[in-house]
Amino acid sequence: MTTLLLTNARLAGASGPAVGAAAGLVDVLLDGGRIAAVTPTGAAGAGHAVVTGDVVDLDGRTVVPGLWDAHTHLTQWALVRHRLDVSWATSAAHAADLVRDRLRYAAAPAGGQPLVGYGFRWATWPDQPTAELLDAVAGEVPVVLLSGDLHSAWASTAGLRFLGIAHHPSGLLREEEWMPASPRIVTVEDDVADALVADAARAAAARGVVGVVDLEVDDNLTTWRRRVARGWDGLRVRAGVWEQHLDAVLDAGLRDGDPLLDPAAGPAATSDLVRQGPLKVISDGSLNTLTAYCFDPYGGAGHDGHDGHHGQVGHAAHGVLNVETDHLVPLMARAHAAGLRCAIHAIGDRANALALDAFAASGARGSVEHAQLLRREDVARFADLGVTASVQPEHAMDDRDVAEELWPGRTARAFPLAELRAAGVRLSLGSDAPVAPLDPWVAVAAAVTRSRDGREPWHPEQRIDVAAALAASTGGRPLHLAVGGPADLAVLDVDPLAPDADLRTMPVSGTLVAGRWTHRAL
Repeated sequence: MTTLLLTNARLAGASGPAVGAAAGLVDVLLDGGRIAAVTPTGAAGAGHAVVTGDVVDLDGRTVVPGLWDAHTHLTQWALVRHRLDVSWATSAAHAADLVRDRLRYAAAPAGGQPLVGYGFRWATWPDQPTAELLDAVAGEVPVVLLSGDLHSAWASTAGLRFLGIAHHPSGLLREEEWMPASPRIVTVEDDVADALVADAARAAAARGVVGVVDLEVDDNLTTWRRRVARGWDGLRVRAGVWEQHLDAVLDAGLRDGDPLLDPAAGPAATSDLVRQGPLKVISDGSLNTLTAYCFDPYGGAGHDGHDGHHGQVGHAAHGVLNVETDHLVPLMARAHAAGLRCAIHAIGDRANALALDAFAASGARGSVEHAQLLRREDVARFADLGVTASVQPEHAMDDRDVAEELWPGRTARAFPLAELRAAGVRLSLGSDAPVAPLDPWVAVAAAVTRSRDGREPWHPEQRIDVAAALAASTGGRPLHLAVGGPADLAVLDVDPLAPDADLRTMPVSGTLVAGRWTHRAL
């Protein structure tokens, strides 16, 4: 690893009209992949005299710890970046118009492959998504649209045939209808996936990202060992494991944080950037699919108290519990005994209460992923059990209107970031990409402002301050840069602690992982 000196840098929160040490400027020495020294610029005895590597003048730019996204589906995000965006559709008819326009101005996919779109949120649409609506604009071109939360899909008749579904009453596939068919859409050949993921990693690095937790629904042990053997150097990755692949991880003797090196790959597999992550379990559904498991029934127009939205049947009024407690507890205990952490998806308040019960009963350590709706007594249980709340603040901006309709009278305890922090719960921010963009500054902005697109803040009492949001995006690393810490850094054109900083569009000039540039626009 080379030695690198970043001169005339500024730490977050430091400002002043003077120059050098009087202005809070520092030199940051990186050596051996660690922060070797942080000294005032121009101070006597500054350690930069011993530098034999590169020297980069940051000209007063701000250096902060590099950012992590604590919840991604990295391959799906890489695919979505190249798919039709229907996230802004306000109705089923509007979404169909977007499909029609794409087919009008671009050639249909070759070889009978489907046109795949992404991002629709149908729960509060005034009309019903149907296969016939897509048929009218696409004809025999297969169309499959993925919902913004990945818990449902909407297909044309030809799209249903592509998925292997001969007959369906509506074309809207939810939860257990969709999941078995999803591999036909969410998987591609290894070489294609690896190239797209490498490209997505470069885009993430351009936003100051140094690492992600990858919870892709895949055999992540095999996938990431392959990528390491091929020379992966884009980001740090914590690769999660799903129950169906848990035996392979345990047979390999892997514990949380162990490098995913393939013994059969030879000397090429020497990177420690990719490490074993948590066991991932989805305990309930999602808000937009009306399957998040809640104590109270869903509200809103078209909900009759016993089935789904606009007369659709098959989902209870309280949502769906995907994994019963008597299965979840021994599964978590087994992972815990093997040295793995657990990441339990829970969105509804009843699912969160049951997830906390499972942590208590199993003795496992780890996180609840999403924690979108909580009873107030369960906020304290997070702290008592030492369970991390792995949250995605941008989901609050996406879901504020649908939450008001479907969780009436409950939204004061939806996405309760301030309450969690006040209770001493460790927060970890993420995106759930592709559900939200893989851009931690978007998450930070949503957590700090509870607002987007000029709207009034939504439950502003649940805002957290910038320093807390950044700490939740950097693994708790101090903003002042600790000597001996990893040389995983982001170089910003703007101090994020400045009162007028636009967090959502934060300009990033450079990103370093282990002292090596992964993005450089200086």
